[in-house]
Amino acid sequence: MRLIIVTGLSGSGKSVALKALEDGAYYTCDNLPALLLPSLVDFLTGAGYTRVAVSIDARSGDTLGELPRQVAELKARGVDVRVLFLDAKSETLLKRFSETRRRHPLGNNDLTVAECIDKERDLLADIGSLAHRIDTSELNPNALRAWVKEVVEFDQSGMTLLFQSFGFKHGVPLDADLVFDVRHLPNPFYDPRLRPLTGRDPAVVEFLAADPSVGEMFNDIRAFLTKWLPNFVADHRSYVTIAIGCTGGEHRSVYFVEELARHFRNSRRVLVRHRELAGS
Repeated sequence: MRLIIVTGLSGSGKSVALKALEDGAYYTCDNLPALLLPSLVDFLTGAGYTRVAVSIDARSGDTLGELPRQVAELKARGVDVRVLFLDAKSETLLKRFSETRRRHPLGNNDLTVAECIDKERDLLADIGSLAHRIDTSELNPNALRAWVKEVVEFDQSGMTLLFQSFGFKHGVPLDADLVFDVRHLPNPFYDPRLRPLTGRDPAVVEFLAADPSVGEMFNDIRAFLTKWLPNFVADHRSYVTIAIGCTGGEHRSVYFVEELARHFRNSRRVLVRHRELAGS
């Protein structure tokens, strides 16, 4: 059985993710109490289900603390367990709750929505360390559905590198394990001919590749990753997210992500995301 556990902050898009998995032929269960997970797996295994996705989050209350142990036990039994942790900036979550006028699941007369979000982060802290994190702050529902489907279907027999470009003016991704800043390099934005293009377009690639400082920075990042990625493997990490940031997230960071992905595809499984580019 492949079991996908969707967890994370309320308002981060868990329902969208679960629906995407349902559309991908997974049997889904929303708001499962954490203590019932082993029983559900036993029942569905006996019934012949091989693709199952469940949502477990802070609504499970005190039983949530059992989830790390249950995940370890299920993996020991041979279940292919993958945990997705959806997160978003607190200001984004506050805006979403305000727009939908929904009550926060942890809300009561004594806590504001902001306080509920902080409390929920604390409750979920231990689970986040088990999971592949997805920052949904800047993602629309269609982009989130695409990310979820690609992540869960990707081969996880070894470590996967996820290279992600972003713009610092929109905030650093919450799901990044490593962040590199390339804002000090020459910026194609100031060339009117290059401004409407992206770091994937040949003219921008030629502009950046011609500058020695760009090549030096690329070599330094590549050497750093080559040296330290074995430590992540030794730590039994399934995913490592490497975020490359420039000012707007459309030129320099995109170029670096594409070049690093091209290099590491020779030895690792690689996924690529460009947060600020539509449809990427």
